[in-house]
Amino acid sequence: MPRPKTHDDALRGRLLDRAGELLSEQGPRALSLRKLATDVNTSTTAVYSLFGGKAQLVRELYVDAFRRFGRQLGAVARSGDAPADLVQLGLAYREQALANQNQYAIMFGKPVPEFEPDEQANQEAAAAITPLLDIVREGTRTGALAGPSPEAIALAYWALLHGLVALELSNVVPAQLNSKDSFEHALRAQLAGWRA
Repeated sequence: MPRPKTHDDALRGRLLDRAGELLSEQGPRALSLRKLATDVNTSTTAVYSLFGGKAQLVRELYVDAFRRFGRQLGAVARSGDAPADLVQLGLAYREQALANQNQYAIMFGKPVPEFEPDEQANQEAAAAITPLLDIVREGTRTGALAGPSPEAIALAYWALLHGLVALELSNVVPAQLNSKDSFEHALRAQLAGWRA
């Protein structure tokens, strides 16, 4: 009878989640494999078995954060009305970023200064924005959106999403500006400019 697999995907997920928390809460110095293993009630052998070492763990944190984010964006239901679908995607983007701030910081911050994603990691990260590109391309194909190119529209919309979320996460937005209420209005206003 084969031995049960103890270093499974559930343990991998717990290690990634805790590593993201350590980085976010205490910075890169707190991310030791021994501390991580202790916090997740496993061994450093398990960490090495699943990731290979600290550098590979950090790379996997980066890629995994984008994968999770991309899955959430990909799960947004589509109605066939590109501008309406983009608003829903934008709201999901904000919701995902606020609910998973550790992952968002790993994706767009520099929590481990020496980490540089390799080409494959960059490609996997770029795939997270595929749902946005798909909706914009469909919108330009059907004539619901118009601009210099679908990529230009997608980049402008993503910049708005990211900028609004970054402001909200920074906790510097004055209360009277109410970022939650303003968010959807800003999305709709930008999309009005891209309507055919």
